[in-house]
Amino acid sequence: MESFGAQRRTFLRDSLALAAMGAVGLAAAGEADAGGAYKDPGPVPPPNVPGIKILFSGKEEEIKANWHWQNAPRPADWKFVDGVMETRLGDIVSNEMFQNFQLHVEWREPNMPNAKGQGKGNSGVFLQARYEIQVLDSYGIDYPGQGDCGAVYSQSAPLVNACRPPLQWQTYDIAFRAPRFENGQMTEKPRVTVIQNGILIQDNTIIEGPTDHKARPGEDFSTPGGIRLQYHGNSIRFRNVWVLPLPDHGSLHYEPNRRD
Repeated sequence: MESFGAQRRTFLRDSLALAAMGAVGLAAAGEADAGGAYKDPGPVPPPNVPGIKILFSGKEEEIKANWHWQNAPRPADWKFVDGVMETRLGDIVSNEMFQNFQLHVEWREPNMPNAKGQGKGNSGVFLQARYEIQVLDSYGIDYPGQGDCGAVYSQSAPLVNACRPPLQWQTYDIAFRAPRFENGQMTEKPRVTVIQNGILIQDNTIIEGPTDHKARPGEDFSTPGGIRLQYHGNSIRFRNVWVLPLPDHGSLHYEPNRRD
């Protein structure tokens, strides 16, 4: 029999998959007009559940109010255009920090037909500002690798390539489970499930450690962290960013007759 924790993770993964596939499926009908050209289906509305944290919904003031520069304690100043924010100058991090959570973010790749590899629409979504889910124009790649879109960068390649062509809006729905600690020692590494455009691409994947290319001596990985969006020299657009904080586990008891 599966443990309670394993059952909960499976349930969360399947629930995320169904929710994302349903939302994307409803929107997909509006993605092509009669002539076959792409038509933006619009942002996927956040669910109507308590506790949702809206980090960016299309208002210019939300950029400075909810985000700061990664390397400076100042409000972020990414470019605002047509209700979305566009990368420039440096990474930004949400002011609010999170432990376990569900994250929704939408992004759009630029059209860079002459660029290759990591120079083709490079960005990233960092969980707790530590663990990167890669954003890249990997459309059309048969076997995406550990540096392609949807990868836990440099650690785990996506199961399949779920990328849409550049200039089309894409979605990430991410469930992040923070590492577990006992007596100051890590007993379980962080895990992540990622659904891109309604397709499961990371399935309860173990994250071995932070994505930085250098060690982080003295950092306490048991503490919460912000959502970090990366500027890597390319102009990527983001919209509709929200987070649902999650507890370490569900209720440990059941009251079948309760009605409140």
